[in-house]
Amino acid sequence: MRALKTVVLPFLLGLVLAGISTAENPALSSVSLNSANVVGGNAVLGAVTLNTPALSDIEVSLAVDPSSAAKVPASVTVPAGSTTATFQITTLLNKMAVVGNDTTVTIYGNYGVTKHASFTALAPVSFDRMVDRVVQNERTFVATMKSMHPLAETYIQNLHEDKDHKVEPTSDQYFLGRLDLSTGPDDVLFEKQRSGFGGHFMNPFSGLLSRKFMPRGFAQMVMLDADFQKNNYYFNFVRQEFLGDVRCVVVDVQPKESSPKGLFTGRIWVEDRDFNIVRFNGTYTPHSRYSYYLHFDSWRLNLQPGVWLPTYIYIEESDSKRITAPFHGLYLKAQTRLWGYDVERLKHDQELTEIQVETAQDRSESASDAGPVEAQRMWERLAEDNAVDHLQKVGLLAPQGDVDKILKTVVNNLIITNNLEIIPDVRCRVLLTSPLESFTIGHTIVVSRGLLDVLPDEASLAMVLAHELA
Repeated sequence: MRALKTVVLPFLLGLVLAGISTAENPALSSVSLNSANVVGGNAVLGAVTLNTPALSDIEVSLAVDPSSAAKVPASVTVPAGSTTATFQITTLLNKMAVVGNDTTVTIYGNYGVTKHASFTALAPVSFDRMVDRVVQNERTFVATMKSMHPLAETYIQNLHEDKDHKVEPTSDQYFLGRLDLSTGPDDVLFEKQRSGFGGHFMNPFSGLLSRKFMPRGFAQMVMLDADFQKNNYYFNFVRQEFLGDVRCVVVDVQPKESSPKGLFTGRIWVEDRDFNIVRFNGTYTPHSRYSYYLHFDSWRLNLQPGVWLPTYIYIEESDSKRITAPFHGLYLKAQTRLWGYDVERLKHDQELTEIQVETAQDRSESASDAGPVEAQRMWERLAEDNAVDHLQKVGLLAPQGDVDKILKTVVNNLIITNNLEIIPDVRCRVLLTSPLESFTIGHTIVVSRGLLDVLPDEASLAMVLAHELA
């Protein structure tokens, strides 16, 4: 027995010491990267992670394959008490290099064991080649816009600056219509009072609203150039930056001296995958008719894969030095919003649009005619549905969604707490315009997007809905 203890005790002691030794000597757990893809010429941030905190500074060896595609430091040090350390990987391709093939780069780290992680170095496009693709995409965009008829809403606020440099609004104007660019944009900003303003905006109230500004003059700002030609401009690379989560190439665009008048001058942001323009900021060069254009900032959104369409245009002008009419004392801010490119199909079929033949069934025993009151309600509901469907079809009402459900929940709470019985039930819909307004269509409460955006809390929303419910 004593001999057995003599053998077992040293064995157990060895196992304990081995465990302590393992705990005191951490090993490499993983190598990670902050991006799976990067355009050649840019940097990637890497990190090494240990399985347990280091008792002292630990040096992890690094290597890259292929060595011609990227560069890493020979090692990275994990400080005592920490489990991770970061390092930078520099891809060796030039940002202005010609088009090449994408390269898979693998980063290796070794301390006790070897771990690795990979990323793809995307072949950059030469700046000149990028400009060619931008011009080609923009010309395709112009052709696409001519076949689309989005709703366009323009709000203009005229301002006045006093001698103390205090700015106050003096008047405003509002335009709403469907944009038609089939014959190209128009660059007329002002007009004399007259009835109508051509076919660019189908607006029945044109004679009332277009006293000073023409909405089609603001509509031209959805396009950089209706006939975008590379040989008409100078293109200068500025930098790369993010617009939200979209990585973009920023380019300054200036017309050449021999170019036609009225061309864009300013800055464009080009997304670096398909090279579509996602934003442009500037103005247009003087035209022979007028020597003036407004400064604007036009934004596009990725509404479909590979398709960027205009959604917002911000305009501001404060040039008080001009003395030529109609620009004298011009001080304004404006916003144009576009939507309704692809209006959702109606949720239910219109009357007499479909004929369905079903197996005849005898239901004479359960059949009953609607009473006079119920028949009247059904007739009113049908008229209400027709009005709502028409507003949705032309793009003024948003399709039914989660916001409608929230509004209906608030209305139901008002109905229940006030012991009301309303037949048929009350519905809620959202009007997609900016003015602050609410109204009813039969038993449907309609609230504008602009009003919902400025309501501070649910109590204020309940107040608006209670007014319409009454």
